[in-house]
Amino acid sequence: MLTLTLRHLERDGLVNRKSHPEVPPRVEYELTPVGRTLIEPAITLAEWAIAHNPDIERSHRAYDDRDA
Repeated sequence: MLTLTLRHLERDGLVNRKSHPEVPPRVEYELTPVGRTLIEPAITLAEWAIAHNPDIERSHRAYDDRDA
């Protein structure tokens, strides 16, 4: 699944992939300039998730209790 996700990101132009013909094989990935523009929004989303984690956990418990 990780390989598929990385291939999609490569196809979208968000990461570059460099394969090294070694044993064992080695592959390096790096963000493209367009991919780097996602860093700030990703950090903002992570901060939101951390700040709202108690609310999310409460919602999980309420949902699970309702269906129990």
